Amino acid sequence: MKWFKVMLTVCFSFLAVAGYSQMTMDKSAWTFEAKKKSGNQYELITHLKLEKGWHIYAMKPGGDGTLIAPSITYNANPAVKLTGTVKEKGKLISQNLEGIKGKVNMYSGTVDYVQTATITGPTTITGSYEYQICNDMMCLPPTTKQFKVAVK
Repeated sequence: MKWFKVMLTVCFSFLAVAGYSQMTMDKSAWTFEAKKKSGNQYELITHLKLEKGWHIYAMKPGGDGTLIAPSITYNANPAVKLTGTVKEKGKLISQNLEGIKGKVNMYSGTVDYVQTATITGPTTITGSYEYQICNDMMCLPPTTKQFKVAVK
């Protein structure tokens, strides 16, 4: 009988944890655009909107080296030449967080990730982005998703 009680407790504990993790949905919305600047010069912009109370670490998150920074990767495309690196645009928050040594850099609300590119004709740009978002209580698991942007 004792074995049955232990197994029952373990099963209920597992179900409670699984149910809670499924209830916590991704609180981020990502959109993508190719904005023509002049001639063949474009900005490939990734827009991120986070629900209130959630944040994403900066690409250079600071802290103690354990934080997961977002990244955007563009697949090779003969019609696209990337210039420089992805730049973040938003209101950077730098603060100390409990349990992490050093200042932590992050964004809440909205942030844009901008990549400059030369595009030599109509094409579709593809790639992936990896990120992790957090609130004051927890971080969701790191996520990798694919994207596609048509340039006419």
